[in-house]
Amino acid sequence: VRLAALMKLPVTYVWTHDSIGLGEDGPTHQPVEHLWALRAIPGLDVIRPADANETVVVWREVVANADRPSALALTRQNVPTLDRDEYASAEGAAQGGYVLAEASGGSPEAIVIATGSEVQLALAARTELEAAGTPTRVVSMPCVEWFEGQSQEYRERVLPPSVRARVSVEAGIAMGWRSYVGDAGVSVSLEHFGASAPYETLYEKFGITSEAVVAAVRDSLAKAGS
Repeated sequence: VRLAALMKLPVTYVWTHDSIGLGEDGPTHQPVEHLWALRAIPGLDVIRPADANETVVVWREVVANADRPSALALTRQNVPTLDRDEYASAEGAAQGGYVLAEASGGSPEAIVIATGSEVQLALAARTELEAAGTPTRVVSMPCVEWFEGQSQEYRERVLPPSVRARVSVEAGIAMGWRSYVGDAGVSVSLEHFGASAPYETLYEKFGITSEAVVAAVRDSLAKAGS
C-alpha cells in the first residue's frame, strides 16, 4: 500500500472488516488503529462510506482519481440505507465531508462528526439532542483526505469555527479526530483492542452507542461554556 502511494499508482484496496463490529471474529480482525495508520500514509485516500448511496458516490470518485491509490473500508454490518429525502444528498460524499443532517434553525450549537457504520449512531443521537432543545448538526466524513482538499471556505462552512462543541464518532482510536473536535471537543472512540462477542454487545460494553454520543455532546457543550 505504501509503495502504491509512493509511486502514485491508481490501485484500489478494499477492506471489509472496518470496525469492532466484526465481533465474533475477535480483536485480531478489528482495525482499532488501522484506519488512522492508513490515513497517515501520504498520498493515500482512505474512504469509509456510511451507506450504499455514499458508496456509489465515492466509487465514482475513486475511478476518476488516476494519480493515486484509494482504500475503501467497508462494513459487513447491516447498516441502514439513509433516506435522502430526509437527509442531504449523498453527492456530498465527493467532498470528503458534508452536512448530512442540519441542526434545527440552521444554527448548530453542537456538531457530531461520524464515519461509516457509526453515522447511524450520530443521527440517533441528534434526534435525542434536538428533542431536548440542542440544535445539532451531523457531518458525515467518509474521506478526511478529500475534505482537506476542499477550500477553507467550504471546510469552515461544514465545520464553523464558532461552534466549539464537537464530537467525533468512530469505532477506533481517536488520534486524528482531535484536530477536528478542538479543545472543547470529545471523541467517542476505542483506545484499546476489541474482544470476541456479538457486535451489539461490544458496542454497548465499549460505549460506542448513541447514548454515549449524547453524553459526549453534553460534555463538550459544558467544556465550550454553552
